[in-house]
Amino acid sequence: MNFWNGKRVFITGHTGFKGSWLSFWLKTLGAEVCGYSLAPEDSPNLFENLQLENQITSIIGDINDLPNLQAKLNDFQPEIVFHLAAQSLVRKSYREPVQTYQTNLMGTVNVLEAVRHCDSIKAVVSITTDKVYENKEWLWAYRENERLGGFDPYSNSKACAELAISAYRNSFFANSQTLVASARAGNVIGGGDWCEDRLIPDVFRSLIFDKPLHIRNPYSVRPWQFVLEPLSGYLTLAEKLYSGDKTLVGAWNFGPRDEDSQTVGWILEEIREIWNEPVNWEIDKGEQPHEARLLKLDSTKAKTELKWLPKLTLAEGLQLTTEWYRGFRDKTDLIELTKNQIEFYQNK
Repeated sequence: MNFWNGKRVFITGHTGFKGSWLSFWLKTLGAEVCGYSLAPEDSPNLFENLQLENQITSIIGDINDLPNLQAKLNDFQPEIVFHLAAQSLVRKSYREPVQTYQTNLMGTVNVLEAVRHCDSIKAVVSITTDKVYENKEWLWAYRENERLGGFDPYSNSKACAELAISAYRNSFFANSQTLVASARAGNVIGGGDWCEDRLIPDVFRSLIFDKPLHIRNPYSVRPWQFVLEPLSGYLTLAEKLYSGDKTLVGAWNFGPRDEDSQTVGWILEEIREIWNEPVNWEIDKGEQPHEARLLKLDSTKAKTELKWLPKLTLAEGLQLTTEWYRGFRDKTDLIELTKNQIEFYQNK
C-alpha cells in the first residue's frame, strides 16, 4: 500500500458509491486525489457522508464535456486515472437509453481522448461491468475472452465501451507510455450505497426509513462482493500498469469466490439475521423489463497474473455492510467507521 503515497490520481465518478470509497481509500493511503464527476444524485449519499469535498480536489463536471474534462485533466497532471463515471442502472437504461449510451460509450471515449493528450499519465483503469458478456444464463462463470453482448441498454453500452477501450488502446496507446486496461466486477455491496433500484440500498431504506420493500425476483443469482474487493483489484492492476508491464493491458475480471454467487433471497435472509429485525418484503408483480437471472465471473486471470484474491466471504461482506448502515441509523461517526472497515480489510 506504500506505493500510493504521493501518487497523483484522477478519478471520474468520484461522487458515486464506488468512486467515493475509492477516493476515500486512496486519500488514507496518502495519494493526491482529484475527482471529476456530476454532483451526487441521491440524498443521502456517501460523498457527503464522508465529507470528501473537504478532503480531495473535487470538480463537478460532465465527462460529456470534453473541453472541460481535457482542461481539468491537464491542469492536474495525474499519473494514474480511474474511470468510474457512468449511468450504472439497468432499469434506468430502459427509461433513458440515449443518455445511457451517451454517458457510458461516448463518455468513455471522451476520457480516453483526454488521456491521450496528457503526457503525465502512465496507467488507466476503466471500469465497466460483469454484464458486458453475452449472457447465456448458463452455470459456468464468464472469462475475459468470452463474447461481449448485453441485452439491455446499460449492459450493451458497457460492452460498446469495452470495444472503444480496445480500439483506443490499439490505435493510440500501443507505443505509448500510457497503459490502458478495463476492469469488470460483480454486484458490489457496501455501506453508503443509496442508489435507486438496487437490492442493498432498497433493503436498508426499508429498515431505516420504514419504506416498502419490493423484490423483483428472489431467485436471481448474482456475483455479490464487498466494495473493497474489486477496488483492491483496480489498485493492484493500476500499480502493475504503472510499472510499465505491457502484458497486463486488456480486460480483467474481479469477481467473488464461486460460492458467493447467491440468490437475492439468500441475501435477504442473511441481512435479517445480522440486523436482528424482520425484513418485510413482497414480490413486485408489475411488468418488469428483462434482467439476467444467472451471472458468474471467472477471476482466474487476476488470481494467476496479479496474485489478487478475494479476502472476504460474502457473509463477512454483509456483516460490514450492515454495520455501516446501522452506524448511519445510530448517527455514528461515518468517517471513522469507514476508515476502520478499510483498516480491517487491509489487515486481511
